[in-house]
Amino acid sequence: MTSAPQPAPDGWRTFVWLWSSQALSVLGSAVAGFAFNIYLTVTRFPLAEQKPQLALALSATALAWGLAATLTAPLAGTWTDRHDRRRIMLAADLLGALLTFSILGLLLLPAAPLWALVLVSGLMGLVGTFHGSAFDASYTTLVPKERLPRANGMMQTIWSLAGLVGPAVAALLIGVPALLRKSDALPGWLSGLQNGVPFAYAVDGLSFVVAALILSRLHVPSPKEVTDRSQPRSFKEDMAFGWKFIGSRKPLLALLLTFAVANLCGSGLGVLEPLIVKFGLAADWQSRGSTLTAALATLTITQSVGGVLGGILISVWGGLKTQRVLGVLLPMLVSGLALAAFGFSSTVLGASAALFVLGLTYPAMNAHSQSIWQSQVPPAMQGRVFSVRRLIAQFTSPLSTALAGLLAARYAGGHVAIVAGLLLAGVTAAQLFNPVIRRVEEAPKMVTAAAQEGGSGG
Repeated sequence: MTSAPQPAPDGWRTFVWLWSSQALSVLGSAVAGFAFNIYLTVTRFPLAEQKPQLALALSATALAWGLAATLTAPLAGTWTDRHDRRRIMLAADLLGALLTFSILGLLLLPAAPLWALVLVSGLMGLVGTFHGSAFDASYTTLVPKERLPRANGMMQTIWSLAGLVGPAVAALLIGVPALLRKSDALPGWLSGLQNGVPFAYAVDGLSFVVAALILSRLHVPSPKEVTDRSQPRSFKEDMAFGWKFIGSRKPLLALLLTFAVANLCGSGLGVLEPLIVKFGLAADWQSRGSTLTAALATLTITQSVGGVLGGILISVWGGLKTQRVLGVLLPMLVSGLALAAFGFSSTVLGASAALFVLGLTYPAMNAHSQSIWQSQVPPAMQGRVFSVRRLIAQFTSPLSTALAGLLAARYAGGHVAIVAGLLLAGVTAAQLFNPVIRRVEEAPKMVTAAAQEGGSGG
C-alpha cells in the first residue's frame, strides 16, 4: 500500500511557482546550449577540414551529458522517494549554477580543453537527472488529477519556448563584443574575447540562482510509502523496485520501448543539425548572404515555434480524455516523417518547415505519455518508477548521439536523418496495431505488497 495524499488546496499555486523556477532554468540552459554549439562550430573548429573534430566534439559533450543523466536515473529516483524533494531540487539548482560558471571560466581560456568540457557536461547531466527526478515526482502532490494534462502541457510549452527564445538571446549576447569593438567601448579586460559566448553562460548561471531563490520559498510535499513490511527496504531493494514495477506491466513496458526507438532515431538531431546547416545547407544560406549562425538560429527558432504552438494547444485543450496512447503514437509517426523530410531538404526554408512540424508533435506526444504514467503510478513510488522509465526510454539517446557523430563524420548528415526518420515512422506505424500497447490505459489493479516486491500485479 502507499500513501496517496490529495494535493493541498494551494497546490496549484505552488506548482505554478515551481514551474516558473524551472522555466527560468530551462530558458537559461537553452541560451547556453545554443551558444555552445556556436562556440564549437565557429570558434573552436571553424575550418571545413575540421569536420571530424567538430563531429567528435559535438557528440562527445552530448554523449557525456546523456550517459550521466541516463545511467544515474535509478539512483536519482530512489533518492527522490527517500528524501525531501524540495531540497533535492534546491541543491541541484545551486550545483547547476556552480558548474555553469565553471564552463564560463573554461570558455575564457584561449582554447578550452575538450576533456574538461566533456567532464563538466557529464556533471551537468548528473545534476540534471536528480533535479528532473524530484520535479517529475512532484506533479501529483501539487496538481489535481484533472489538471495534470494542462500542467504537463505548460512544461512542454516552456521546453519549446526555450528553443525559441534561447537562440535569439544567445545570438544577441554572442554579438556584443563585436558591437562594442566597433564603438571602441569594449573594456580592456574583455578585449581578448572573440565573441560573447561566455555572456550566455553568465545568463544561464544567474537563471539557476534565481530558480533556487524561488524554490527556497516554496513547500513541496514528499509523500512516504506505507507498506506491510516489518523492516523497510534497503536502498538496493528500492533501486530494483522500479524495474519490478514496470516489468510486471507489459503495456507500460511496450510504450517505453517505443520511446526507446524514438530516442534512438531522434536524439542525434542535436549533432546532425549543426553539421547539416554547415555543410548540407551551406549553398542555400550563402547564396542569400546569410551566416551559419543565422541559419542555425532560423532552424532552431522555427522548430521551437512549432513546439510552442503545440504546447499551447495541449495546455488549452487538455489532451485526449480516453485513448491517450493515440495522442502518443500518432504524433510520433508524424515526427518520424518530419525528420526524414528534414534530411531530404536542400534549403533553409524546406528544413525549417520540416522542423516546425517536428516541434509541433513533441508536446502532444510527451504530455499524453506523462499523463498516462501519472495516472498509473502512486505518488510515493513515482521517483523510483519514473527514473527507471526514463532510463528505459532514454538509454538509446547516448547511443543515438554517438552513432550520429560517427555516421555524420563519414556520410552526409541529411542521409543519416532520412534513414532515422523512416525507421521511426515504420516502427510507430506497427505499434498502432499492437494490442499490448493499446491496453496501456487500463485501470491498474490495487498495488499490493506482493506487487511492490516485484510480483505479477497488473
